[in-house]
Amino acid sequence: MQGSLSIERMCQLGQVSRAGFYRSLKEQMPQEEDVEVRSTIQAIALEHRRRYGYRRISAELRRRGMPVNRKRVVRIMREDNLLAIQPRAFVVTTDSDHELELYLNLASRMKLTGINQLWVADITYIRLKKEFVYLAVILDGYSRKVVGWALDRTLATRLPIAALDQAIAERQPLPGLVHHSDRGVQYASGDYVRVLRKQQMIPSMSRPANPYDNASCESFIKTLKREEIYANEYQDLDHLRAHIEEFVERYYNRRRLHSALGYRSPEEFEQAAKTRSVPSAATMSFFRHEEIYRPMDVHNVPGRPSHDRPEPHRFDEFPAGYSLAGCSPAEPAAASPADDHSGQQEVV
Repeated sequence: MQGSLSIERMCQLGQVSRAGFYRSLKEQMPQEEDVEVRSTIQAIALEHRRRYGYRRISAELRRRGMPVNRKRVVRIMREDNLLAIQPRAFVVTTDSDHELELYLNLASRMKLTGINQLWVADITYIRLKKEFVYLAVILDGYSRKVVGWALDRTLATRLPIAALDQAIAERQPLPGLVHHSDRGVQYASGDYVRVLRKQQMIPSMSRPANPYDNASCESFIKTLKREEIYANEYQDLDHLRAHIEEFVERYYNRRRLHSALGYRSPEEFEQAAKTRSVPSAATMSFFRHEEIYRPMDVHNVPGRPSHDRPEPHRFDEFPAGYSLAGCSPAEPAAASPADDHSGQQEVV
C-alpha cells in the first residue's frame, strides 16, 4: 500500500503493467523490490496455510504480475521457514482379493474433451487420535474437480455409494459416463454396480497392481493428506468432516492452482472450458491386429481389391467381442494392446 492506494490500483491509474513496475523497481531499488517479493511470498504461503510449494507460489506470483525465478522462491521460502509440509508413508487399503465381477479398463484408452465423460473414484484412510476413519472421493477426470465425497467409520459399500450419490446429485451426468476405480471389493459389489447401471454409467477398473491407471485420484488424496490432514489435529469425526468440507469445497475446487490444469483451479478450468466451443464426445482407442480388426482407413489402401476388404468393425464393440453397452467381463489377455500393432481404431 502506498498511502490509500495499492500498487495494483496505481498501475491501473498509470496505465502500466504490474510486471513492468516490478522490473523497474528491481532495477532502481533492488532492496525494496526484494522486500516486496518476500512479503508477497509470505502472504501467499500464509493465505494457503503452507499448502503451496515453490512451484505454485511461483505461478501465483506470475498471476499477480511478479515474474520471479523459482530458485529465488525456494531460497526465500527456505530462509523464512515456509517450505510446504512433506508427505508421510503411503498405506494400501484396497482389497482386490475377491471373486466379484471385474470390468475392462477404459480410462487409459479415453481422450477427454469435456466434463462428465470420466469420473475416477478411490478410498483412503485417515487416522484420528482414537480411531481410523475412511474417505471416499470421486473426481471428474477432465477438470480434476472433486464432485463427490463421503466420510465414515466403515469401509462398507455404503461409503462409496454415498460419495457417488452426492456426485450424481451435484452433476446430473448424461448416460454413457465412464466410472473408473480400482478393483476393490466396494466398487465391484452388486449394490455399487446397480447404482451405476441405474444411472447408465459404464464401469471401468484399473489393471492389477497398476495404481497409475487411477493417478489423478491418488494425486488428490496425496494433496489432501499433505496440505490438510497432516497439518492439523482433529477432535473427532465431525471436526474432521468440517475441515475436509472446507478444504474440498471452498479451497481445492475453487482456489488451489492445479499444475495439470495450467496452474488454474478446477472450477476456473471448467469455466474456461465452457467459454470455448461445445466439446465433442470422448474417444476410446484400441490397438488391433490387421488380420482380425480393420483400421478406419483400410478401405483407402491403394491397389487393394474391393472384394478383399473386410467388413467394418461395429463401433459398439470392443476387442474380443466386448460391447459398449455391457463391458462387464474381466479384461483378458486378448483385449490388451499387443506388442505388434498395425492399426488403431477409435470408438466414439
